[in-house]
Amino acid sequence: MNTNMKNILKYINLLLVVLLLASCDDYLDVNTDPNNPTEVTPDLLLPVAQKYTGEIISGSDEGGRRYQTVANLFMYNWSQADGYNWFPDEFKYLVTTSFYDRIFEQSYYDALKEYQVLVELEDPNYDYYRAIGMIMKAYHFQLLVDTYGDVPYFEALLRGGDATPAYDDAATIYADLMVQLTAAIDVINNVDEATVMEVGTDDAMFGGDMTSWKQFANSVKLRILTRLSSMASPPVNISTEFAAIATEGSGFITADASINPGYVAEEGKQNPFWNLYGYDPAGSAEMSNNATCATQYILDYLMATGDDRIDYIYEEPATGHLGVVQGLLGYPPETYTFDLVSNLGPGILKGADQDVVIYTLAECYLNLAEAALNGYVSGSARTYYESGVQASFDYLGAGDATAYLTSGLNNVSWTASSNELQAIITQKWIATNSITAEQAWFEYNRTGYPDPAAFGDYGAGLPISQLASTPDRPVRLYYPASEISSNGENVPSQPDAFTAKIFWAN
Repeated sequence: MNTNMKNILKYINLLLVVLLLASCDDYLDVNTDPNNPTEVTPDLLLPVAQKYTGEIISGSDEGGRRYQTVANLFMYNWSQADGYNWFPDEFKYLVTTSFYDRIFEQSYYDALKEYQVLVELEDPNYDYYRAIGMIMKAYHFQLLVDTYGDVPYFEALLRGGDATPAYDDAATIYADLMVQLTAAIDVINNVDEATVMEVGTDDAMFGGDMTSWKQFANSVKLRILTRLSSMASPPVNISTEFAAIATEGSGFITADASINPGYVAEEGKQNPFWNLYGYDPAGSAEMSNNATCATQYILDYLMATGDDRIDYIYEEPATGHLGVVQGLLGYPPETYTFDLVSNLGPGILKGADQDVVIYTLAECYLNLAEAALNGYVSGSARTYYESGVQASFDYLGAGDATAYLTSGLNNVSWTASSNELQAIITQKWIATNSITAEQAWFEYNRTGYPDPAAFGDYGAGLPISQLASTPDRPVRLYYPASEISSNGENVPSQPDAFTAKIFWAN
């Protein structure tokens, strides 16, 4: 870890103290902040916001679970070892107003609040920072829509505005996200290079490389357009939007988009996912490290398809890979103890200083594969697909994917797959396992894939927890109790968490 990144994390910790002192309960409004954060220069504010983004995806330094935990459990990637009661609500699909409520709260109160300050910078010398704020706002609002549907958007985060913002239609928000991402790219392309403040190592994502920021903005657009591509009447013209991306010319991300403000093996400074599921700074395993393991289903699937990624996503015990059925009660004695089951592997838990990935290169290629399959982008769908699988192998350290891709298996080899879209989504499920698994959850809700019945003697649809009271997993989360108490007049009636799909899935 270089000295600059360590210093950034030190400054983040100091700045967080200031910002926490300025905190208030109305996390959808920033007009009551007594210590106006605009007095903090944007080069100090940006890494704080990015640190929050990393926590929302991977987990909080305070031990809070976020997207990675709930999504890996919903997608039947994870289970738990004997002797632990680590995921009781998740196994029961107990979606309530307190279930993973910090995803909603931390998105508005922490990350979006800080990015909004960047968006509101009026000095043109700060235009690069303003553009980054716009891009990251779009990134977070897509996640919120994909998780909750209608959310506060146009009236949220307005300084001096209404502290009880209205909820906006999810499809309308999606359309405006495309507008904002285009505007952010325009800001970058039209700065006064003679006076603009350069972004540097304070940028914990791209180190101030503004071409990478434009590519990331286009990649968020790609994610949005992919989600809309199954709709008969999407809220934007998908062909027109793809044509605009091609005309702009920056392309898409060329590496995993990730955040690292200076993670190091010290108390309060570790990568938050490692801090939850890896080891403490002294090198002792966290309880969740011992508790969390693979399901037998995912292991069977990876082994049946000859997938070399298995040993990198999941640690192989000396006695061989072993998973646990979700929600298992009455464990056979001395069978599923933590030392005998396949815990999270070395391609996932890399170290206290590892990056938090928020958009994998593998997903980007697989999104392009679907776009090419539908005729929206030039290039070969097969080439994008195979590049996506190889990018997944690369991230995990699993080597060359050629033998896997030429195995002749359905949903593995492009030419052997009976349904190319299903192959794409199945590979996205594997590639995002334990990294950005929320994307696999969203795609399952949209497409119904992966469908294990397409390979081997599995039943239709992914398995569900043995403790589930419904035939399938949730398709959304509930609005949190804190929002109901502070903005109850505007909060919509809670949709059914198991049947009321987000608009792009209907």
